[in-house]
Amino acid sequence: MAVSPCLSANDQKKHWWVSNRKLVEKYVKDARCLMATQEQSEMASALNLLDAALALSPRFEIALELKARCLLYLRRFKDVADMLQDYIPSIKISSDDSASLSSDNSSQPLSRERVNLLPPPNSQDPSFKCFSVSDLKKKVMAGMSKNCDKEGQWRYLVLGQACCQLGLMEDAMVLLQTGKRLASAAFRRESICRSDDSFSLPTTITTSDISSAATTPPSTPPRNPTSLSEFQNISHLLSHIKFLLRRRTAAIAALDASLYSEAIRHFSKIVDGRRLAPQGFLAECYMHRASAYKASGRIAESISDCNKTLALDPTCIQALDTRASLLETIRCLPDCLHDLEHLKLLYNSILRDRKLPGPVWKRHNVRYREIPGKLCALTTKIQQLKQRVASGETANVDYYALIGLRRGCSRSELERAHLLLCLRHKPDKATNFIDSCEFADERDVDSVKDRAKMSALLLYRLLQKGYSSVMSTIMDEEAAEKRRKKATFQVPQTQNSSSNLDPESTLAYSVNSSNASDCDGRVNPSENETTTSSTNAFQGVFCRDLAAVGNLLSQVGFNHPLPMKYEALSC
Repeated sequence: MAVSPCLSANDQKKHWWVSNRKLVEKYVKDARCLMATQEQSEMASALNLLDAALALSPRFEIALELKARCLLYLRRFKDVADMLQDYIPSIKISSDDSASLSSDNSSQPLSRERVNLLPPPNSQDPSFKCFSVSDLKKKVMAGMSKNCDKEGQWRYLVLGQACCQLGLMEDAMVLLQTGKRLASAAFRRESICRSDDSFSLPTTITTSDISSAATTPPSTPPRNPTSLSEFQNISHLLSHIKFLLRRRTAAIAALDASLYSEAIRHFSKIVDGRRLAPQGFLAECYMHRASAYKASGRIAESISDCNKTLALDPTCIQALDTRASLLETIRCLPDCLHDLEHLKLLYNSILRDRKLPGPVWKRHNVRYREIPGKLCALTTKIQQLKQRVASGETANVDYYALIGLRRGCSRSELERAHLLLCLRHKPDKATNFIDSCEFADERDVDSVKDRAKMSALLLYRLLQKGYSSVMSTIMDEEAAEKRRKKATFQVPQTQNSSSNLDPESTLAYSVNSSNASDCDGRVNPSENETTTSSTNAFQGVFCRDLAAVGNLLSQVGFNHPLPMKYEALSC
């Protein structure tokens, strides 16, 4: 009996589907065994098997879940975000906003749909009811989520952990809370559907698992021992995320209220915390603290935070712009031009690629439609700075503003400020902030260290140059002050010497006459009276300045001892 070609084709198609299904299940089973070892090399092998399984069956849910968890274990968080980027809330919101802004006629199809669903004017059918298409979509999606077994629950939990490591803290909080809520709802649904006798403890639970289960909150009850530890980790991670977000919210509120010292204190607690913070989140906090330092007039600290931000995220447009404006403020024009040229290259690459730098889920402070206008303004500014450099303004750097001193400061103030800045911005300590950073990719650590060391060295050299320049200015001012004081002291001496010239001659004459009488050895009453009167005159002299008297006596040439009477007088 001949077999029809149509049946044979169907049999071949069925056989192909069954064989692929068996092969996919084999790949998934082997991947599970390899992932159970929790070794790095075995995880990489399991990932290859899962890729092969997904090549045969791209929508196989178990293979997708295992691949996402394997990537999460291997700390390939960017791959997890790229794989599940449709579930990131910020991307959904941005796409919805762009869609609403791009087309104003987006409501027209819905209105036409509503009009078509309305009954015709001559229809008298009472069974026809008007309804909303959006409500229908919600009901359909709700029914689909009820029918599927744990659909999407693992996506929220795995993607939430990956977003936390990538610095998307708000998205991570929303995803983890959604995953916990779905897990709790699924457990309640399962507990209602089953009878009391259908529940049984797994044989693999140990006493430690039971004791840890007693401490688990009732809102997230797990169904197996592995989910128990997972939900505990997620609860701790969620509390840490909320703590960091509260800190950052308070710091930004203080910054908006012009309480710069308070904002700096909050941001410093975040970046210097005991627990590690994600790389992207730390870069954002350093950038906000640089803005607070800039507003409070601490230029060196602001430049240092911009350097740290650019070390963690080289494509941060706000950090480049802020550092260029700070360098322009202190009139360090060559370094300012270097940053502006770098920013111009970044704008050109954005316009060339027609997208902002980095992956889709990365957060930026600018929008793509703002780039052309910013590029035109930047080109004009670069031309103006080049003209200023050509006119010779490169040597007029304001080192007082860089160090944070007033003009006319003392030597002690300069040395104290320079010591504090050297202790903070020493190149040997430039990479200490990396110890409190949790990197999304460990391969980025070396490049981050190199960028941090280079920028810190440039800042340190600028500070040393500023210290030497300000110190030379202070030394010149001190020398000029000494010359001025010496000139003012010599003028009264000249006036005193000219006014006291006649008394000195009289004094010398009387002293010489007394010495002559002593040499003759004759004592007359008249001579005795003259000697007594001269001695009384010397005893009555009140010397306010012994140095002036000695100078006068040396000018006269009087080198004999002179009897003096010292008395304590009150002025």
